[in-house]
Amino acid sequence: MDAPAIAPFHIVLVRPEIPQNSGSIGRLAAATKARLHLVGPLGFSLEDRYLKRAGLDYWPYVDLRVYRDWREFDEIHQTLRSSNFHYFSARAPRNYLAADYQPGDSLVFGSETKGLGAEFLAPRTAATYRIPIFEPGVRSLNLANAVSIVLYEALRRSALLDDR
Repeated sequence: MDAPAIAPFHIVLVRPEIPQNSGSIGRLAAATKARLHLVGPLGFSLEDRYLKRAGLDYWPYVDLRVYRDWREFDEIHQTLRSSNFHYFSARAPRNYLAADYQPGDSLVFGSETKGLGAEFLAPRTAATYRIPIFEPGVRSLNLANAVSIVLYEALRRSALLDDR
């Protein structure tokens, strides 16, 4: 199956560490026709059996792009600057429901253990959001769950969901 010419949304994972999460997100990307960007360094090999197992046999349907680091991603995606970039952190002050999602936007998530980092987020605070967590003892949500929550909200708000 060919990937769409313009992905409805871009899922950007920066320094993902757990192959099962990236595999699940790959499956989500395939199901929603989102483009998946993996920005290194990665904490696993793309040949990892857990990555492949979590994505099942859907990898041929994933529009996947891989980059050595943020600098390479940023250089290649200067053309995406016409779209919005939304960054997600468990410590952001604004709720993810406050974001103005538009088709073609990039949804950027950090690694499972370090997130995107305060230094990275500092110049991007106006576009940084969190998913509420009600139990103070819980530091963050599972990465694959967080991406699912945000992506489906973005699809809903962009009127890209129908009664399929």
